[in-house]
Amino acid sequence: MPGFTEISSTQLMRLIGTPDAPQIIDVSIDEDFNADPHLIPTARRWPHTRIEELAPTLKGTHVVTICQQGKKLSRGSAALLASHSIHAENLEGGNFAWRDSGLPRIPHVNLPTSHRWVTRHRPKIDRIACPWLIRRFVNPAAQFLFVAPSDVALVAEKFDATPFDTEIPPFCHHGEACTFDRMLDLFGLDTEPLRRLATVIRAADTNRHDLAPEAAGLLAISIGLSRAYKDDQAQLDAGLPLYDALYRWARDGQGETHDDAPST
Repeated sequence: MPGFTEISSTQLMRLIGTPDAPQIIDVSIDEDFNADPHLIPTARRWPHTRIEELAPTLKGTHVVTICQQGKKLSRGSAALLASHSIHAENLEGGNFAWRDSGLPRIPHVNLPTSHRWVTRHRPKIDRIACPWLIRRFVNPAAQFLFVAPSDVALVAEKFDATPFDTEIPPFCHHGEACTFDRMLDLFGLDTEPLRRLATVIRAADTNRHDLAPEAAGLLAISIGLSRAYKDDQAQLDAGLPLYDALYRWARDGQGETHDDAPST
């Protein structure tokens, strides 16, 4: 059986939030998980005894397996997946190492039970930014429904979908905080890059461009996208790379300027 390889918490955190992030499988036993019910961003729970059932769906992907201490359960799971020619790594030190590094962990109690979300149609800023956050940091398989404002509550009930960026709590504006801010709070995603990005989103979404000069550009591009796409799903697909770029700016691009004027 092929051996596993390991990835550190720091290395994994650099990948989470990007389009190239691995699929994260948490194989912790129920007893360990229930003692500390938090998940690494985008992780999904799966029994280690059934790990090979996932192999057909993981072909061609990068996978990171996790257990509480990063030992036998996640190492064995990674090795089993590797025997199916899947690029699988074990998280060094497991959930404990991640927690002790002070990296963000999502409280399981705040995660919706369904992968469906619903909001008002014709999205612009918060209603594109929030799906980006959910797909990149919470649930990569999340599905988003855009409906008439008057239909949001009923669709949420009939289709087991979580409403967001409406008047329905908890995923809504709260005081001066926009929905993106609330999601960061509820999902425990308190990182400097995401807070920096949230300021730009809040400034654009609430017309407070004094909070961040980048807000004017985000507003202009968001309005342009809403004019360019009549289909909300197509607009969402086009908008996700915009927030990928903004996140990389918030994470790595601070202080960089551009002056392409020719020298004389």
